[in-house]
Amino acid sequence: MKEIATSSRTRDIIRKHGFTFKKSLGQNFLINADVLDQIIEAAELDETRGALEVGPGIGSLTERLAKAAGKVAAVEIDRRLLPILQEVMSPYDNVSVVHSDILKTDLRQLWEEQFSGLAGVSVVANLPYYVTTPIIMKLLEERLPLENIVVMVQKEVAERMAAKPGGKEFGSLSIAVQYYCEPELVCIVPGKAFIPAPNVESAVIKLKRRTEPAVNVADEAKFFHVVQASFAQRRKTIANNLSSLSGKDRKGELSELLISCGVQPERRAETLSLQEFALVCEALTRSGMLP
Repeated sequence: MKEIATSSRTRDIIRKHGFTFKKSLGQNFLINADVLDQIIEAAELDETRGALEVGPGIGSLTERLAKAAGKVAAVEIDRRLLPILQEVMSPYDNVSVVHSDILKTDLRQLWEEQFSGLAGVSVVANLPYYVTTPIIMKLLEERLPLENIVVMVQKEVAERMAAKPGGKEFGSLSIAVQYYCEPELVCIVPGKAFIPAPNVESAVIKLKRRTEPAVNVADEAKFFHVVQASFAQRRKTIANNLSSLSGKDRKGELSELLISCGVQPERRAETLSLQEFALVCEALTRSGMLP
């Protein structure tokens, strides 16, 4: 039988089950085998490792994961897809389909139930674009024992995750992702690789989990608070944005503090490295300017 990730088999499955796409769930089914090859290669799976898939749809990626990994847990929010997944995944005894909203799922419990005893686990998914960032941040902030996150996302979001300081794409998402991971763009995916075709280009990005965060900070919450404040208004200087934390009456003191960290007050947040943000956060904490 043909792979699911072909135009003809995907259309057959959709017709057989009378499935209709819900725009609100961002449903686009991948029909490009070459892209699947690159996703599977990037995930570095084998029979001793597990894969967590978010939003399996009708199972085009799930099918490949079942062949590459020792265990696959596919979390699907749309109840209408459960009978389809049950049917197409019936040849694979290493696949579990979990009906749940990933953002409301107890991931540590899921890990215990699905991946106990495995050498490692990666998240491999074609993420719904409307909830990409919340899903990525949940996976990272919960400090799950992850090896890699290999996901299809909107091209612009992938570029922001992988961006280096100095460009317009670099922002708070870049810093959050790079604090926990080493990002690598795997490939760009055109709209015609999906049914239905989205109006935007997509990209596969690999986030290799760091063994230790990229920079050493005493308080992660304060670090990310400083980062968010720094990017509050992108056209403003770092000094102007951070004055919301220090208070306008301490702006002169703030400028001196920034200079002591090697950061000129007139720079914009997008030009600062993670290390510079860490230094600024530490200095703000010592000065008592952080709330």
